[in-house]
Amino acid sequence: MAGCTVLVTADRRSGELAAALERRGATIRHAPALSMVPHVDDDALIAATAALVDDPPDVVVATTGVGFRAWIEAADAHGLADDLLRVLGEARIVARGPKARGAVQAAGLATDWVAESETSAEVAEVLLSEGVTGQHVAIQHHGAGADGLDEVFAKSGARVSPLIVYRWGPAPDPDAVASSVQAAADGEIDAVVFTSAPGAEAWMESVENAGVLDEVVSRFTTGEMVAASVGPVTSRPLAARGVTSLEPERGRLGALVRTLVGHYEHIDSVALGTVAGPLVIRARVAVLDGQVLPLSPTGVEVLRLLAAAGGHVITRDQVLEVLPGVSRDGHAVEVAIARLREATGRKDLIKTVVKRGYRLELTHR
Repeated sequence: MAGCTVLVTADRRSGELAAALERRGATIRHAPALSMVPHVDDDALIAATAALVDDPPDVVVATTGVGFRAWIEAADAHGLADDLLRVLGEARIVARGPKARGAVQAAGLATDWVAESETSAEVAEVLLSEGVTGQHVAIQHHGAGADGLDEVFAKSGARVSPLIVYRWGPAPDPDAVASSVQAAADGEIDAVVFTSAPGAEAWMESVENAGVLDEVVSRFTTGEMVAASVGPVTSRPLAARGVTSLEPERGRLGALVRTLVGHYEHIDSVALGTVAGPLVIRARVAVLDGQVLPLSPTGVEVLRLLAAAGGHVITRDQVLEVLPGVSRDGHAVEVAIARLREATGRKDLIKTVVKRGYRLELTHR
């Protein structure tokens, strides 16, 4: 991923995600669209946990990994962890996806069933098909709040105990989000990574509010910019706006990183073959034979123009179009090409075609 600029829109575990991508050569831009506000000291959560200990549930629905872990941590901070784990160990635990199951297992507990689609709808469908009448169902909710499970189970005769462990808050740095949105629209970002549906929705809403939805969607659609999400649920706010995202087979950060890396490895494998080695143009840099070139933004655009021509000649007027300003001075073109040759270290990479313009020297044309 050398030369790739990756926008991380998550707050939680963003450091881990960024480090994994940086180890593979990416440059990270961080702009979390939402913050996560834990409820560790929330009196209502602790009271609900104590009530659950006194009145054990028959079924426990774990909707998120981070929420389930935070619940156990909050109980531990108030001396309730041992009692809570005992009660949970005697209940049937249903997980809304692999991350929730992982958190349950990390607490030393076992899940009875996991929703493959990672949706509350599947959880409701399975439990209702089995019948919940007369059962006590405890539901650990995710940051977006209630998702309809409380009402559905209550209407079917269950006694429901909701537990809200954390909630989504505003972006910690709204200016960073606004800047990231504009950068995406301007073509400065190679990939945008999403790890939650609320976060994806919040970032896309920022895109809409900035009035650059068409530009951002266009870049996603053409492949100039890549959307990568941790799973199908996270992808839904993107799909609703016509954006197709990369998804790993398993909803894990490590799998997400591998999927994104694999995407760029494929791109690099079909890079433009030049006499100086494979050439790949990223959003803000160019990579020649595995090395990031020391180019200015203008240099990148001129090289992008040459690469897009696929070995055919581009005219001086075409070069002038991507140079800053409105000058029609042919000398500016000569300077730009000379600087580009110097930066690539290969004078034979860009050939001057007398009275016509310039072209890249490819290995196969």
